[in-house]
Amino acid sequence: MFAKSFRIAFAGVVAGVAGLAGAALAQTDIKPAIVYDAGGKFDKSFNEGVFNGAERFRKETGIAFRDFEPTSETQMEQALRRFARDGHSPIIAVGFSQASAVAKVAAEFPQIKFTLIDGASQLPNVQSVSFKEHEGSYLVGVAAAKASKTGKLGFVGGMDIALIRRFACGYVLGAKSVNPSVEVFQNMTGSTREAWNDPVKGAELAKSQIDRGADVVYHAAGGTGAGVLRAAADAGKLGIGVDSNQNGLHPGKVLTSMLKRVDVAAYSSFKAARDGTWKPGSTVLGLKEEGVDWALDDNNKPLITPEISAAVDKARADIVGGTVTVHDYIADNKCPG
Repeated sequence: MFAKSFRIAFAGVVAGVAGLAGAALAQTDIKPAIVYDAGGKFDKSFNEGVFNGAERFRKETGIAFRDFEPTSETQMEQALRRFARDGHSPIIAVGFSQASAVAKVAAEFPQIKFTLIDGASQLPNVQSVSFKEHEGSYLVGVAAAKASKTGKLGFVGGMDIALIRRFACGYVLGAKSVNPSVEVFQNMTGSTREAWNDPVKGAELAKSQIDRGADVVYHAAGGTGAGVLRAAADAGKLGIGVDSNQNGLHPGKVLTSMLKRVDVAAYSSFKAARDGTWKPGSTVLGLKEEGVDWALDDNNKPLITPEISAAVDKARADIVGGTVTVHDYIADNKCPG
């Protein structure tokens, strides 16, 4: 139901009133492609979520897609241009770091459709999709504060940028809504692209926070997060995953995961292009649109008490209903928590 309702909401923004007319049109032949962000296709997080959405589309339609894992921003632009030159469309560019490359290549190939995840563009052939990560992070902050026995929590980010500070701020605000005196230790892995794919350093940062008393550690660090979750599990503490559902990486040791539904965004982009309903423009997806949430499954159910569940449900309802507005770090580069 979650993915279905999100897909409907997303398609409504993308297709608008063209949806009914598009349903009557013949399906369009497409050559989809993906250029991933740093961290690799199988990072168990952000990139892999996009891949999973594309794989779902492939299995349902039989339409294959091309993809590329760049090792530098230069390769991102080269890959986008190569796919466009070969007639691939739509092309999904994963991550904010591809915004400038998309701006260049999309302008060169106005007939090609591009979907930029976590970035913004005003070009008429670019669809921009972003998420209210601070809202989903607020929910897992509530869960973390409820689960903590020490009143001390940890956060490990990947690259030190405003987007990741947005995750951290939402987490802090959620935790403090439960326990105003809670301490949240924060570390960023680095200031370069390598920060997304350094599980050894992620583990070291998590261990240092655990040594200071943190008993729940949330990561927003891409592939680096694998080390964070491993360190928490090894220390007998709780981790919190991000983007994809990471509860199953260490069953019983991952309190929950903050879901960022890039998988549905990727699926919807390909499907809309095939159905003839793809539209450019910007879409921002939060709790109300079911673009973010927390993960609850058999792997973490034993950890989620009725009290935690009730607190998270109330926080979600308050945010969706407008009673609570989660401050967005990107708005002013500040976190009131």
